[in-house]
Amino acid sequence: MRVALMVTCVNDAMFPDTGRAVVRLLRRLGVDVDFPAAQTCCAQPMVNTGYLDEAVPVVRTFVDAFAGYDAVVAPSGSCAGSVRHQHSLVARRSGHPGLQQAVAQTAPKVHELSEFLVDVLGVTDVGAYFPHRVTYHPTCHSLRLLGVGDRPRRLLEEVRGIRLTDLPAAEECCGFGGTFAVKNADTSVAMGADKARHVRETGAEVLVAGDNSCLMHIGGMLSRQQSGVRVMHLAEILAATEDQPAGLAEVVGG
Repeated sequence: MRVALMVTCVNDAMFPDTGRAVVRLLRRLGVDVDFPAAQTCCAQPMVNTGYLDEAVPVVRTFVDAFAGYDAVVAPSGSCAGSVRHQHSLVARRSGHPGLQQAVAQTAPKVHELSEFLVDVLGVTDVGAYFPHRVTYHPTCHSLRLLGVGDRPRRLLEEVRGIRLTDLPAAEECCGFGGTFAVKNADTSVAMGADKARHVRETGAEVLVAGDNSCLMHIGGMLSRQQSGVRVMHLAEILAATEDQPAGLAEVVGG
């Protein structure tokens, strides 16, 4: 199976350890994962703000970069959801049959990380070790657009040493929403404050989610409140072992 990592813009620019963790995790499970250097944005920011014509070359770059792979893994429900549900809209608007065909071939192969592990590889116990009290936030796109359901939680429940605590009002949005946080700042902050309060109520040491964009928003709230709660991507916890605990420097090529 030829597998590619779609690292996403946010992770590439701000959270590189997440991409490294995905590679380390998949290699530990026997997956030979590539990183296509030609990849750029998934086009979600343009589509979400109504710039569908401007999204056409971005989608074309995406399908060219990931052509020929059997599966594409993304540590983001938001970006995986954009590819699977928005690329066809952009391709139809372009009027180019070739792009529509390329999207139809590529989009179904894109999987959010927990989907790939549970549905494609058929595993829930990935050999992880993380001896901390953790609570899980299901991000909006993974929950509503992709329907990942309990896959992330099933993976977390198999992590040795973990103490998993339910998050009150877990399915409520954190308030980030990309440009929503900019255009509707007051509402976004209020929603984030509610989410941070619920996280603190759990007594968890770590908040985990499958999208770093949401963790960035909630984590900012928790940091300003001096809560002491860390935020970590699901991939970083699943990649952690007794020999390589989460937070150790990782080298993709190592």
